[in-house]
Amino acid sequence: MSISERYRQLVDEVRTLLSQLQQDAPEEQSLTVLHKAVATLADQHERVGEIPRARIDAELSPVLLTAHNLFDRSRLLLEKDDQAPAAERVWEVQRKIYRLLNDL
Repeated sequence: MSISERYRQLVDEVRTLLSQLQQDAPEEQSLTVLHKAVATLADQHERVGEIPRARIDAELSPVLLTAHNLFDRSRLLLEKDDQAPAAERVWEVQRKIYRLLNDL
């Protein structure tokens, strides 16, 4: 699977995760942080396939690092609020972001 396909799949997954977590806890501070992370990733969703392979690392790395940091912050807030299952789901996404970063 190409980097752009994996990126798009990741964006779709985080959008789904966010909507599921919103149903469980609609007014959590962690969700505000997740919204920022999703928005950060979604900005490149359509454009990612048009980025030349030679520039994909330079263009996607900052986006993925920012999203990873936002997911980390959200996960810590979820853990603080004793929402371990939600924190674990966020952690899974963080690992996918990290693997994608390593493959760039």
